[in-house]
Amino acid sequence: MADAARGGALTPAAPLLPPGAPQQPQWPDREQVEAVRGELAGRPGLVTEEECDDLTKALALAGTGTQVLHAGDCAERFADSGSAMVARKVAQLDALADLLRAATGRPAVRIGRLAGQYGKPRSAAWETLPNGRRLPVYRGDAVNDPAPEPSARRPDPRRLLAAYWHSGRTVAGLRATWAGRPAAERVFASHEALLLDYEAPLLRMGWRRYSASAHLLWVGDRTRQLDGPHVALLASISNPVAVKVGPGAPPEEIAALCRTLNPRRVPGRLTLITRLGAGRVHELLPPLVAAVAATGVPVLWLCDPMHGNTLRTRDGGKTRPVEWIEQEVAGFVAVLRSAGVAPNGLHLETTADEVTECYAGPAARACAARLPRYRSACDPRLDAEQARQIVAGYAALLQAARQDSEREVTGCGR
Repeated sequence: MADAARGGALTPAAPLLPPGAPQQPQWPDREQVEAVRGELAGRPGLVTEEECDDLTKALALAGTGTQVLHAGDCAERFADSGSAMVARKVAQLDALADLLRAATGRPAVRIGRLAGQYGKPRSAAWETLPNGRRLPVYRGDAVNDPAPEPSARRPDPRRLLAAYWHSGRTVAGLRATWAGRPAAERVFASHEALLLDYEAPLLRMGWRRYSASAHLLWVGDRTRQLDGPHVALLASISNPVAVKVGPGAPPEEIAALCRTLNPRRVPGRLTLITRLGAGRVHELLPPLVAAVAATGVPVLWLCDPMHGNTLRTRDGGKTRPVEWIEQEVAGFVAVLRSAGVAPNGLHLETTADEVTECYAGPAARACAARLPRYRSACDPRLDAEQARQIVAGYAALLQAARQDSEREVTGCGR
């Protein structure tokens, strides 16, 4: 029993990488990759099965009114895994969660995009720099380095070991903030289950098979293929899991994913994170909600208002207009309320640093935006004040809905 509680490595540690798996690095030395996988398989898990179960139980409460705040960096950097930086990130999540508590009267479940968000899916294998130089794209610190040099962009499988070490350092920082907190008020670790050469060796067998790389894993809109290896990995584990749902997602496919990823209909097990865009949320979300409802599978609905609202500025950079982000959040809440479904929370890319990445002015002027403090290694993040603005706006929508429901119950709305 003690071995099961600790979580032993699977034997064999993990299947070989399926041929043609999407969004995987082109490692130059496969033998070196296999050596790294073997080393990861022999290392202790980063999280425990009990912690993952605690998060599932906390998420199950979202079906009864508790909200979920899922936020953090677009792409973590190895340099940010120290205890002081982790404490800053936890403090930001706590401050934002307090806004939701004020609106609902309940603690919000806090999940960080941290302790493993070191791999990034990309829409193109190459990028052209402003000076015209063409380089392989940055795929996250677990793969290569964002420095604009060919040697830095070369995929290096040894970085997977560094990702493990820095993730462990971050998890230790998280646990240091847990003292005296009930499980529902801890900040849990999550990341996209993208790099199969990292995720597969960190599968463990406790009471059930689970991932020891994070408390919650999600598959992205580019890797949610029903018959793909990323979905198969999530279907095989007992952790809470999530799926990003973009504008190209057929409702029937998302319904099938719900059946595949939560066949036992466990509350708190599955979260759907919609990223549809401000201009399309009213059109695309209703059929998704209807298709999922027809399955009978319990899911949590979170809004990611970031990824569907990204645009290129005239100088080639990226930004996200805060105005569009607010519009998508409002549309998300309106659609779910009209369908009789409760919105369960937000998924945001944020930072506590003083940055200029998301555009705060009128959206019509965003293409001409100048971003003097763009420090993200990948996509634009909300700064501290912008994040507070978005969460406060969402909290106000929840509070208004709560008051409307109370009036309907008492008959005062007639």
